[in-house]
Amino acid sequence: MTTLLDGARELGIELTDEQVCKMIAHLDLLDDWNQRMNLTAIRERPQQITKHLLDSLTVLPWLQGERVADVGSGAGFPGIPLAIVAPGKHIALIESVGKKCRFLEHVRDTLGLANVEVVQSRAETYQPGQRFDTVLARAVGPTADLVKYAGALVTNDGRLLAMKGRNPEEELARKLNGWKVAAVHKLHVPGLDEERHLVELSRSYDKQ
Repeated sequence: MTTLLDGARELGIELTDEQVCKMIAHLDLLDDWNQRMNLTAIRERPQQITKHLLDSLTVLPWLQGERVADVGSGAGFPGIPLAIVAPGKHIALIESVGKKCRFLEHVRDTLGLANVEVVQSRAETYQPGQRFDTVLARAVGPTADLVKYAGALVTNDGRLLAMKGRNPEEELARKLNGWKVAAVHKLHVPGLDEERHLVELSRSYDKQ
């Protein structure tokens, strides 16, 4: 898969043969399950590699700590690709829809991803035994809403990451209830001529 290998290399990631095989297997399982349930509208393999796999890998440099949560994981993006390239991190896939959780569990078990935990819950009601160093979400609504329902999952000095398309300047001007914008990173997805940004949020006060 030259597109995947070259794209990852452009992001500074050297994928092993095993990692490539696991990522492609994820897409194969997605195609299979997508015939029975709507997991993704992206069905062409080149677009899946670009818009799912490479898009997921762009945020790797901003994952801090060992505990990471992917909120509203859906078909497993960005959580599964990140778990494949960062086996030392514990990655929780938080998803409220039961049938999507069954898919995520099947992918985890089929690919042998021991560092992946599937959590069937809404983010706002989930009470983990230990909070997360990084909580991220892809293709979610307003950032203020993400803060409201996922902020409690983040450790005091952790980061909340929102993967966005265009720079959401107007959206970020709104009150974020105890959180502040630490940075907005412009991302480049290899092979994709569309805007991508990562909003990095930190607490605006020391919560004891």
